[in-house]
Amino acid sequence: MKNLIGKKIGMTQVYDEQGRIVPVTVIQAGPCVVVDVKTRERDGYSAVQLGFGSRKAKNVSKAVLGHCAKANYKEFGPSFLREFRTAEDAALAIGSELKADVFAKDEYLDVTGTIKGRGFQGVVKRYRFGGGRASHGGAWTRRTGSIGQCEFPGRVDRGKKMPGHMGNARRTIQNLQIVRVMPEDNVLLVRGAVPGCNGGLLLLRNAIKKQSK
Repeated sequence: MKNLIGKKIGMTQVYDEQGRIVPVTVIQAGPCVVVDVKTRERDGYSAVQLGFGSRKAKNVSKAVLGHCAKANYKEFGPSFLREFRTAEDAALAIGSELKADVFAKDEYLDVTGTIKGRGFQGVVKRYRFGGGRASHGGAWTRRTGSIGQCEFPGRVDRGKKMPGHMGNARRTIQNLQIVRVMPEDNVLLVRGAVPGCNGGLLLLRNAIKKQSK
């Protein structure tokens, strides 16, 4: 079972064995506590529920505290609870701890996070439109331009790229290679960029497409 909850620390660069610079993202991967284990016989599906981080008990609802009591959360509760589906019932004990060393160097991950929110934006920033000309009677430098038809069908197509809310959406980056594992600090160095801002929550899973090959 190689699924973890992590936190994005930031980006830096390291040197590989050939002396080449590799851009990496520093991720705090775990430690995660196994809060619950779902089984096909009891729940109808297989999954593992993990807890990450800690919060004071006064800031956690009694329902969550009661749910996490069997996982050694007593005077505090987890900051985040996430559930990971598994192909078969996981042989994990409730209360056990998963750390960054469940992953190894050169393995591949699928990393899920929430991208930065940009608020309401126009089409030039949201979709990289070129905009209109700046002279000779243009007067619509950053506008959308024509969005519909005349008589038929006489409406704007569904999904037309127009101004609107940008960012703050869930995204997954696939097949990111692990460059280095630092188990003493629960840190992974992953090649390339991952979604979200520094300090954002990340879900780390085995790369599905790399496994299928």
